[in-house]
Amino acid sequence: MTEENTTFLPSLTIIGGGPGGYEAALVAAKLGARVTVVERAGMGGSAVLTDVVPSKTLIATADSMRRVMAASGLGVDLGEAQPHADMHAVDRRILELAGQQSSDIHRALEKRGVRVVIGDAVVTGPHEVTVRRRGIEEGEEPEVITSDAILVAVGASPRELPTARPDSERIFNWKQVYALQDLPEHLIVVGSGVTGAEFASAYNQLGAAVTLVSSRDRVLPGEDPDAAELLEDVFAQNGLDVAGRCRAESVERTETGVRVHLSGEGADGRPYIDGSHCLLAVGGVPNTAGLGLEEVGVELTESGHVKVDGVSRTTVPSIYAAGDCTGQLALASVAAMQGRIAVAHLLGDALKPLRPHLLASNIFTSPEIATVGVTQAQVDSGQYQADVIRLDFATNPRAKMQGVSTGFVKIFARQGSGTVIGGVVVAPRASDLIYSLALAVTHKLHVDDLADTFTVYPSMSGSIAEAARRLHVRV
Repeated sequence: MTEENTTFLPSLTIIGGGPGGYEAALVAAKLGARVTVVERAGMGGSAVLTDVVPSKTLIATADSMRRVMAASGLGVDLGEAQPHADMHAVDRRILELAGQQSSDIHRALEKRGVRVVIGDAVVTGPHEVTVRRRGIEEGEEPEVITSDAILVAVGASPRELPTARPDSERIFNWKQVYALQDLPEHLIVVGSGVTGAEFASAYNQLGAAVTLVSSRDRVLPGEDPDAAELLEDVFAQNGLDVAGRCRAESVERTETGVRVHLSGEGADGRPYIDGSHCLLAVGGVPNTAGLGLEEVGVELTESGHVKVDGVSRTTVPSIYAAGDCTGQLALASVAAMQGRIAVAHLLGDALKPLRPHLLASNIFTSPEIATVGVTQAQVDSGQYQADVIRLDFATNPRAKMQGVSTGFVKIFARQGSGTVIGGVVVAPRASDLIYSLALAVTHKLHVDDLADTFTVYPSMSGSIAEAARRLHVRV
């Protein structure tokens, strides 16, 4: 007599279809789990529908404008042409592309065998999610989904100021700005972090007058100081006004646009700034309210973020969390990594806990700013002992050919060993160039490993190898 060979298929319910959710779903399904994803808007979540994909599409259009405007310096005769941004067409393309990407993700999930439910979910037990599907008939009971584990990946929404309420006409948050039909005459961007700097850079390149209100001493206060200083110089050259050390106390509508009321030493006595439109970029709020997490024992921070450990697990062993709702670095790549780590831990697959010190990130301003590993601030504070080299792209032949006159590569190598522990790239497409430094940091490569690797001539990446050669120590 033989026993039947039965295979246990673990089940996973994911709340949220953004990068943290859909990446986890794809991996879990591939590993044999039964997966259900509940998403209230559309697959891809806000990252695809209202945040990352739309903003980077807008920035790609702005970069096209930058290259067109610089073409005359490369010998291209544009004649009497006056390039301008058709915002109606730009925003239509942005929303269409976001919709297409969402549909692609939906199809990929269903092809992998993932069940997708569009609706609102509430966690009603350590293994239980109650879902009210969109389009549910009146009187029809919500669906209760029971599974071995739950992954919460609900993201975050734009933070609003009580004295500056978005109206989708003149005052916008970063979800609403794609409703613009015309290029703003004068856009006031409140917030000098990554989101504010990216939108300010993009609309400046598209041809709008832009004022960036910053409560700090400089733009991008948490980033590499050399990179932030260079970006401010570029902003000044392009006519983008940075109102530093100012705080936006309130924003109100006027007959012709908006008025942003200021306070702070940087205001120089100016009580306000008038503009045609205002974009608020003052951070995000986790979408955890009303989700039922605390009722089932999941601990939240004072800000409403879900507390997780290195393997994305919450204080309830069967519930995991990933993405912006966890208060970790608010990046799609981090959300996706957290989701994949949660699945690996749940299913007993090989994993490495989240390692933020290896994170490669990029700010999509013009020029882009990409970083990985150890920072200048950590070296300056003595936390790390490193040899540092900065090499400007001004001497790079490919940069000259492309009309790129600003930017640099910076490498941090551990003193004594020469191991690459960090890097910064400021250049067009820095998001692509940083990959070689990310590989070096992740796999603990020596500067000589970078220096001895063939690069294409001429290429921007040649400067990375050259910077590494300058860190070589004779043995």
